[in-house]
Amino acid sequence: MGSRRFMIHSRTIQDGSATLDGELFRHMARVLRLSAGDPVTLVDEQGGEHDGVIASIGRELVTVTITRSNHEPLPEASSLRITVCQALPKGEKIDLILQKGTELGAYDFWLFGGSRSVARVRDDQRDLKLERWNRIAAGAARQCGRRTVPAVHWYPTAAEAAAAATHDLRLILWEEERTSSLKNRLDGTPDPGSVIVAIGPEGGFDPRETDLFIRHGFQSVSLGTRILRTETAAIAIVAILQYIGGDI
Repeated sequence: MGSRRFMIHSRTIQDGSATLDGELFRHMARVLRLSAGDPVTLVDEQGGEHDGVIASIGRELVTVTITRSNHEPLPEASSLRITVCQALPKGEKIDLILQKGTELGAYDFWLFGGSRSVARVRDDQRDLKLERWNRIAAGAARQCGRRTVPAVHWYPTAAEAAAAATHDLRLILWEEERTSSLKNRLDGTPDPGSVIVAIGPEGGFDPRETDLFIRHGFQSVSLGTRILRTETAAIAIVAILQYIGGDI
């Protein structure tokens, strides 16, 4: 049997050794029951590959000795870079969006605090929330065999998220849009290299937010007459974009 592959963050590797803990430790030691001497391949968030051998398994840590590193990132199969710009939904819906978006090949996720978002992120919660969200994306990437992990970023407001966008094609899904469909917009922009899609929370976008996104080059589109839940819209748009211009 060849070496098993695991997603890590590059900061876990220092001086030719990787120290793994938490969920990854439990998966390797308790679920897979790996032991010292077993070969492994570690893939970092930039797509670099690191072959190694498990040196030791303690009560809470797995230590891997790195034998070879290839820092040349492996390209994703999809040539389309899709950014999901998602207003923070309530509960565990964001977990589903991160998991399924990663499986479908989203390049990264921009989460922001929408005017109508029920869920809020206090300043003192930001780092822990980001760590958890990136961990969810990393776990999903590992399970579906992705070569890279999509990064998760946080923007406190829609204004900050909109202003940061430089993508070739910028879309905002708006339930009040009546004339412009996603298909029409895509037909008018052949072969964009990068796409960002802004998606509102459960209560939709405040009209002022919609105007703000449009002022920053976003084009308002609808997905038809059906009213989709925010998590369904995120999954649907990534799948559609991947089918049209990506790797599905």
